[in-house]
Amino acid sequence: MRPNSLRFIDSIVLSGESALPASWRGRPRSFVALMSLYESNYLRLAELAGPLRNLRGECISAIESDCDLRLRVGEVSPYTTLLELTYLFGSEGDETASTAPDMQLRIYHDACLVEAHSWAVTHHHPLLRDWRQLAGQDLDQRWARNVMLNKWLEYCLDRGHCLRAASAEPNCTMSPAT
Repeated sequence: MRPNSLRFIDSIVLSGESALPASWRGRPRSFVALMSLYESNYLRLAELAGPLRNLRGECISAIESDCDLRLRVGEVSPYTTLLELTYLFGSEGDETASTAPDMQLRIYHDACLVEAHSWAVTHHHPLLRDWRQLAGQDLDQRWARNVMLNKWLEYCLDRGHCLRAASAEPNCTMSPAT
């Protein structure tokens, strides 16, 4: 019998998204399936942000029907890029402004993979808080973070977010690299 945490994550992972062209659902929770999920994350992030090797600085997507979405590039090396992807709640300079889920992503350029390697230590949203508490082991944590990233990237694309640095679309702005 599977522990409750695994059944909970499976119910979310296998919730019937037939449009997702990824093989990670075939054998959920295996290492191979996790790598397929990372590949799906890469494809979705590339659709949202354009060529991932070119990411620099900070990019904010502001659309009317959703919170602002911020991508902030951290460390860049020949084979990997570290970045943060999060929502901005409130306006900059506002003392009550906050961010969530503060996902730290690592792009593996040579393998075309994106891993959500960490997220906020605490969550205010009940579903994220429950997910974090139920996924106790390292592999469970990786699954929870990366399934959440995959679904969130799909949601952001469906809402019309754009983080393409070179885009001429009005909702895409990129600050210069620092």
